[in-house]
Amino acid sequence: MINWGIIGCGNVTEVKSGPAFNKVRNSRLLGVMRRDAVLAKDYAERHNVPKFHTDADKLINDPEINAVYIATPPDSHAAYAIRVMEAGKPVYIEKPMALNHAECVRINKTAEKHGLPVFVAYYRRTLPGFLKIKTLIEKGKIGKVRLVQIQLFKSSSDDEKAGRLSWRVKPEISGGGHFFDLASHQLDYLDFVFGPIQKVKALAINQANLYEAEDFVSASFLFPGNVAGTGNWSFSVSREAALDSLEIFGDKGMIKTSTFSFKPIVLTNEKGRQEFINERPENVQFYLIQQIVNALSGKGEVVSTGITAARTSKVMDMIVEEYYKGGSGLRV
Repeated sequence: MINWGIIGCGNVTEVKSGPAFNKVRNSRLLGVMRRDAVLAKDYAERHNVPKFHTDADKLINDPEINAVYIATPPDSHAAYAIRVMEAGKPVYIEKPMALNHAECVRINKTAEKHGLPVFVAYYRRTLPGFLKIKTLIEKGKIGKVRLVQIQLFKSSSDDEKAGRLSWRVKPEISGGGHFFDLASHQLDYLDFVFGPIQKVKALAINQANLYEAEDFVSASFLFPGNVAGTGNWSFSVSREAALDSLEIFGDKGMIKTSTFSFKPIVLTNEKGRQEFINERPENVQFYLIQQIVNALSGKGEVVSTGITAARTSKVMDMIVEEYYKGGSGLRV
């Protein structure tokens, strides 16, 4: 039985991940930690979790807990992950893996030193719809892939316009702006399908001046096999201009879907047009958590590890490097 503890039981753990630990066979959520005792107790009671703590070290060193999920903002991922592994326990980390690539390297070196696995919550690598896309490509349904195109456009929130800023747009906490929170999923999934990105050219700027982090990013990248990729991310357009599009073009057809809204997967080739359901599980991390539990039980491997996730962080660092090097934003 894998007895899980969660450090940081905020919104992401309410539906996306937390309940899945009790739904997976040979797994249970035994304890949670949050610095606010009232909120920690409330979460434990609502989710039927036996233990709650306000001190992370008490959860980490609980002899009954043998695996830990870190669901805090990225600025504390590395410190907590290293403490978990120094206590001899495997760790599952929310994405992005850490504040930057250098911290990912520290985590992976600690894992190697202690002979422990690191898993990261890039769960699209295990979702049925995204696996379907990978299968269609591998079966040659669009021929040789030539180009991947990402477009993600969102409007600024009312809170951002009023100066009430989320940690997600504070680079010293999140690593960057919304790009780090959202594009990380997209870039990691493309790494899974096409392999590690080999080259990057990018522009990152701030157009709306609502916060210090970048709010517009445009990037070109190259995958193995000369597969080209482009991405445009804007987080200050009008609500009417909002867009979530993932398109993959081959020499015999194309695939179109979305990353976050789970629109149907549309395959178009010489045989016509086909649609496939892009399933959104009730708990979107369920399949990845199931894979992790199986691996910790000696059955199979996990597709999202500290090694794969560090590659994604490295690419994101490369994309925003010039923006922060130029002093346009604050980043640790």
